[in-house]
Amino acid sequence: MKKHKSDPKGWGDATKLVRGGLDRSPHGETSEALYLNSGFVYDEPETAEKRFAGEDDGYVYGRYGNPTVSMFEERLALLEGAEACYALASGMASVFGALACQLKAGDHLVSSKALFGSCYQVVTSILPRFGIKTTLVDGADLNAWRDAITRDTKCVFLETPSNPTLDVIDLEAVCGIANAAGANIVVDNIFATPILQRPLNYGADVIVYSGTKHMDGQGRVLGGAIMSTRKFKEEQLKPFLRHTGPSISPFNAWILLKGLETLKLRVEAQSHAAHKIAETLSGFDGVTRVLYPHLDSHPAAALSRKQMKLGGTMVTFEVAGGKKKAFDVLRHLGIIDISNNLGDAKSLMTHPASTTHRNIGAEARAMMGITDGMLRLSVGLEDVEDLTADLKQALAA
Repeated sequence: MKKHKSDPKGWGDATKLVRGGLDRSPHGETSEALYLNSGFVYDEPETAEKRFAGEDDGYVYGRYGNPTVSMFEERLALLEGAEACYALASGMASVFGALACQLKAGDHLVSSKALFGSCYQVVTSILPRFGIKTTLVDGADLNAWRDAITRDTKCVFLETPSNPTLDVIDLEAVCGIANAAGANIVVDNIFATPILQRPLNYGADVIVYSGTKHMDGQGRVLGGAIMSTRKFKEEQLKPFLRHTGPSISPFNAWILLKGLETLKLRVEAQSHAAHKIAETLSGFDGVTRVLYPHLDSHPAAALSRKQMKLGGTMVTFEVAGGKKKAFDVLRHLGIIDISNNLGDAKSLMTHPASTTHRNIGAEARAMMGITDGMLRLSVGLEDVEDLTADLKQALAA
């Protein structure tokens, strides 16, 4: 007897993350199958013709699609509440693809100035090479958004919370401004994840993710994803990405697919731990500032509580003594690892000024509020007491 089918859209998040997009082969495997192949064959030449003409939705080539990749895309879209998802080789492939597919010479892009280092390079250096005009604004200043976004603005890009300063932008307000001008809104939701924040609910058009971070969450593979309407995927993304080739491998997609099963458990546990650590760090000697979206001391605490279910897995703090003191803290860590990655089951710490944001230059770092004494902590799944003790002894040393 066949199993009764229920509507996946009515499932809770945890159920969606375990069973969304599941497409079992005739063998009836429990775990999702890994289709590790690059090409496909056809019974008849007419079948191949129809598939290339878009009249048959079967697979044609690994760069265009794969059953394992499709399961990952469908599961993530179901969780996000998006019509469509396009999986890519990395988070930066997602960011660049989401922007480049819809921009051409003469178009205007408005972006928040607080960005991940590579995103900043795309917005301020790479896109302008193709004749795209860009304007950076203070994400918290709604008047700055109103002044910058005009009828000539094609696209708006922002990340909230930002990397690494955890700036929080009013999604509803900025999306309202952009929508009124007819601009397309692309949101980098990597820090919040779809577990804590759903930008589509506030009027965003496109969401980008690095699957390398929380979705994998165990430091294994690269991957990314773009969430959008079905129309945007078919008319904008597909023509651009199929021919430029930033495809995700089936193996990486399978790892991310399995990682999604525990995403909610991990992100919620890590967020609760991060909040406790942020509160504790605020009382440590030598720590001059702690940034965490749900701390009362955060300048946008009320807004972040409205937009995000929890404060997230990241804590940023500054130490007195600049780069030397920051490096001293890093070298004395006993449990927490030094790494530029984030969203991992293991707690990781980085010095943004000398790593992830090094290449943007001192002037841009100052504009973003990134100081030489700033450290970014990605809280993992270790016992909070052990992490707190490690931080305390490293700061004391």
